[in-house]
Amino acid sequence: MSFEVEVKYRRVDHDRLVRRLAELGAEAKGSVEQEDSYMNHPSRDFAVTNEAFRIRRVGDDNRITYKGPKHAGPTKTREEIEIPFAAGPEPLGGLVRLFETLGFKRVATIRKQRESFHLRFEDHDLEIALDRAENLGDFAEIEAIAADAADLPRAQRAVLELAKLLTLTDVEPRSYLRMHLESAARS
Repeated sequence: MSFEVEVKYRRVDHDRLVRRLAELGAEAKGSVEQEDSYMNHPSRDFAVTNEAFRIRRVGDDNRITYKGPKHAGPTKTREEIEIPFAAGPEPLGGLVRLFETLGFKRVATIRKQRESFHLRFEDHDLEIALDRAENLGDFAEIEAIAADAADLPRAQRAVLELAKLLTLTDVEPRSYLRMHLESAARS
């Protein structure tokens, strides 16, 4: 079982980060538009169980993702299962309709522009995402995949050390979904 290990930072300067990542030799992966439809289970509340279930569109590509409950520690760490499915708007709409027919409820849709970078750092492949989330702001995420539980401390250390090197300090512990829901509740 692999684990997603990530930390999100708010109030970031994307231009400065792009320059710094280039200095470190990070490979630019390009920019894409992402749209995430978050679904809630018909018989358990993912907000209570600290899980997430989303259907994501990345350009024309589609994938479905389950994120398990968060593990304790210095990073957001959780099991992640992600499965791609057929590209295009018809398969995307069909899968959303399928889950709604099965009793899942769409909680929210989050849209963002994501510029991605890859960097091999401290024996881990790290993905750095510079996000401009609609109605939420600019963020940076650093993510590693830990191969198993034994690899978690090394993956966490790699993420945190890169953040330190990039002088990212303003941690945003909430997910985009949580930020969106809190913003909607205030409106």
